[in-house]
Amino acid sequence: MSERESEHHNPTHALTFPDLSGAVPTSAEARAKRRIAALEEELQMMQQEKGTKQRKTTYYVSQGRAIRRMVVLYTSLEDLIAENDRRYEEQLEENTTEQDRLQRGYITLAQVVPWLHPKLSELDIDDCEDMLKKVPQRGADAARGDDTSTLKDLVAAWVNQDFRPSCLLKADDKHSRGFVHDTCGKLLCPSEWDWSDPRVKAGIRDRTSEYIVSENSWPLFLYENYTVDSNNLEEGLFKSKILVQAFKATFTSPSSAKEADGDGDGADILENNRRARRALNQAKVKTCVRFALSGVTSWRTIDGDFDYEMFWNNIVDFFEDVPGPVAQRRVTRLLEWWTRKIFGRNHREDLTPDVVSKMSVTALAEQRKAIEDAAFDSD
Repeated sequence: MSERESEHHNPTHALTFPDLSGAVPTSAEARAKRRIAALEEELQMMQQEKGTKQRKTTYYVSQGRAIRRMVVLYTSLEDLIAENDRRYEEQLEENTTEQDRLQRGYITLAQVVPWLHPKLSELDIDDCEDMLKKVPQRGADAARGDDTSTLKDLVAAWVNQDFRPSCLLKADDKHSRGFVHDTCGKLLCPSEWDWSDPRVKAGIRDRTSEYIVSENSWPLFLYENYTVDSNNLEEGLFKSKILVQAFKATFTSPSSAKEADGDGDGADILENNRRARRALNQAKVKTCVRFALSGVTSWRTIDGDFDYEMFWNNIVDFFEDVPGPVAQRRVTRLLEWWTRKIFGRNHREDLTPDVVSKMSVTALAEQRKAIEDAAFDSD
């Protein structure tokens, strides 16, 4: 084989030395392929990071839904956090009612959303503000919107079923509710007045100075059987059927609201007892029912002379700012009543060893042991 033929069959690729730029020449096709591969890898990493971030955001938003349901209905998270920081720094013994209310809200917030408190200490101020505004707050506001929308439909059905008004409420119509509707007007009427009195009815509808409907009155819908004892205004307060229905629809399921007359069925009572107590210490359900009965078409703080935020505070203070131990015992009994209504009765504490020893599981175990002993003795 000649030298020329040998070079043809065994070609050699001589490396071209770099030019003044220091770059070794490569083919355009190879460079394009490598660039595409690098971009695809970068895109995959971005998609993974976006998915992780989205999952975290979804988790935080879902956790935030508990805030408006079980912590505060109006107060911002920033105000709760600021009050807790102030107390820790100043260590003052005397605080205002509003400051006490904020601190109780922060404590409940830390219990309902346990990851939030340690998370706040890890983030810098900018990240902290961004998280509070975009994540839990979004879930909190979404929960309030969902609950008011759901109760708007359900309250109409409950009123129609229980009161059978001549003018039935429509689920999609809020304009016909409020004091223009006779049944809704009765339920919204302040407990110190008699809705059946034509002067009261006319005064409220005409919004005269003698009959100002404000948050300073307990509406009749809060009372058991929708009746009130003027000599004992606490009797039956927060025991109405429509409140029980609304609580079940919000915290358990809409279908469970159909059974509001008797005690609950006891399902998950040990798991949910604390949740029921914590939620009932707040005024979410009462406030939303009032909104559902009213003629207001969209959520807002002021309805005529009625301030929903102050109404919320009045109910919270009833449960949490009690005048003494006697009132505290009445509040405790009221919460126990609610626990029974929602989750049923529980008598676990009555299952003493003596009682258990007379039950069939223990009896069977003793019988089986006796049979084994008898067989052993016969052998």
